[in-house]
Amino acid sequence: MKKLFFVMVFCLLATVLATPVLAQAPAAGAGNENVRWSLIVAGFAMAIASAVCGLAQSKAVAAACSSVARNPGAADSVRFFLILGLVLIESLALYTLLIVLKFTWVAPLY
Repeated sequence: MKKLFFVMVFCLLATVLATPVLAQAPAAGAGNENVRWSLIVAGFAMAIASAVCGLAQSKAVAAACSSVARNPGAADSVRFFLILGLVLIESLALYTLLIVLKFTWVAPLY
């Protein structure tokens, strides 16, 4: 209990003493608007691609379940086309992720 008290006091003192360092004004740098907007657009692109991917996958699974329920004998062929469709749908999100990573890390718009 005593050790915990000392650790908490040390953390409190470290926080209080480090506050002036964190309150300093940021260094003057090149404020390029393209970098900020490219990050915002990349986030929106990934969000839209993920949302569309999720909706498309849910519709594909629902359609596959209903078709297997109507015709249980065709379950193998339905399963193949379901997996193929899910792979193609997921590739949308993966391609968007690759484009987002390219524009944010590899070649940002400076």
